[in-house]
Amino acid sequence: MSGGDDKAFLEFMETERTASARTLDNYRRALDAYRGWRGEKFEDWRKETADDFRDYLYELMKAGLQRATIRLRFAALRSFYKYLVLRRGLGKSPVAEVQLPKTKRSLPVVLSVAQMNGLLDIPLRVPVSDKAPPWLPLRDAAILELFYSCGLRISELLGLDVKDVDFSGGTVKVRGKGAKERIVPAGDPALNAIQRYRREAGVTNGALFLSKRRTRITQQAVDLMLRKYIKLSGIPFNVSPHKLRHSFATHMLDAGADLRSVQEMLGHASLSTTQIYTHVTKERLKEAYDSAHPRA
Repeated sequence: MSGGDDKAFLEFMETERTASARTLDNYRRALDAYRGWRGEKFEDWRKETADDFRDYLYELMKAGLQRATIRLRFAALRSFYKYLVLRRGLGKSPVAEVQLPKTKRSLPVVLSVAQMNGLLDIPLRVPVSDKAPPWLPLRDAAILELFYSCGLRISELLGLDVKDVDFSGGTVKVRGKGAKERIVPAGDPALNAIQRYRREAGVTNGALFLSKRRTRITQQAVDLMLRKYIKLSGIPFNVSPHKLRHSFATHMLDAGADLRSVQEMLGHASLSTTQIYTHVTKERLKEAYDSAHPRA
């Protein structure tokens, strides 16, 4: 290794920064990948220039590497050169001058309205096992309805108590990230489903959604339940509780809800987090236009 700089850097990261084995491996791979790309042209880390790293960036992009992977490699190279500047007397970092491509945020996967309606109908159409309590399908139907009606996170749904649902006001009190509380409107189908479930299960106080053993339902139980109904519905991709939240937000915006209202209902601290759903609706509009317009 040239001048021992990269070896000293890895030892520094391991002993003084107590970096994890995974981080050290990522750094080592990034350094080796760059040296491998330079081949015989490589002499010394200190002789590499900003243009060398710009050429490297161009080659990585041309090879089709994901932007996140490229940024990860350059993060390692930047850390290495920062170490050379601060600890080994290098004048400046050539990597600091290289402008990286912005990460392209992937659009969230959402169910169509038809797929969502089909999923919501399934729990009450599936025969109940002899070993399961008769109220179980009503609970499952209420959970799915509430996910879609309010756009809840899984942790928020699991933490709901009976007292959090205001049937007369048509709202649900939700405890979100950082223990922040918010009030979210709930539709009649969700509220009616909760009432039917509570009546049949005899749920009067404490946790809203119960397991078969009448303890608070767990995330694992919700995941298994959702997996079962997705399989029965014929939806051709995996659907997590968070994708139901994505579907709620996208369908709200599709129907004309304003961004600020959706932000408040989702409990997003920043409007920019909610704005990704506007990209989803734009993509859906483009698809509809391309498929329907005679001169698209």
